[in-house]
Amino acid sequence: MSEGGARDDLDLAPLHALLEPYGVLVGARRIRTGDEAAFAFPGPATAANLARRRASGAARVAARLLLSELGADPFAPLPRAPSGAPVWPEGIVGSLAHDETFAVAAAARGGRLAGLGIDVEPAEPLPEEVVGLVLSVAEQRETAADGRAQRLVFVAKEAVYKAMHPLDGSWLDFPDIEVRLAEGTATLRDGRRLKLFAFAGERLVAIALVFGPETG
Repeated sequence: MSEGGARDDLDLAPLHALLEPYGVLVGARRIRTGDEAAFAFPGPATAANLARRRASGAARVAARLLLSELGADPFAPLPRAPSGAPVWPEGIVGSLAHDETFAVAAAARGGRLAGLGIDVEPAEPLPEEVVGLVLSVAEQRETAADGRAQRLVFVAKEAVYKAMHPLDGSWLDFPDIEVRLAEGTATLRDGRRLKLFAFAGERLVAIALVFGPETG
């Protein structure tokens, strides 16, 4: 536990159970002072950059624990590629994300999975003024004006982007992704489909999986 009795991590047990058959591990960490030391790419000496480094460092702390569980290098630097995505050790696919309070990571051995993406947001309603920009008519119908469910669709689409962009450089916008929370799927405009896991707890977390050509 951290100061004040707040949890240092998130209870992601339901996600752990759902992801286990796919060999995907997921972890979370509350962002705290000193986590910036885990991200050794400093950039400008500004308060805003320190906050970003701290959050990025917290995500890497969580990721390195997962790498250890996978039998990979637990000290991997995980630098940023030009795309902004982390560079994982050979044979590993993974993704990092954070909001202002928590950082999350997901990782798996490559092979069956070509890629994955994760995103996290506070468990709060999506602002009404952006609902029409993020959700299609069908997605709005499925979420039935439930603001948290609408935000979960947003989180899912961010996870899909993080899964796809490192693979082929796809610049996906919200209308390019159709999410079905009940089905656990996300379909791209070109017909490609991803497996989706969405979880609403203390935080909203979504993980998107891209399968390799032999297992798709």
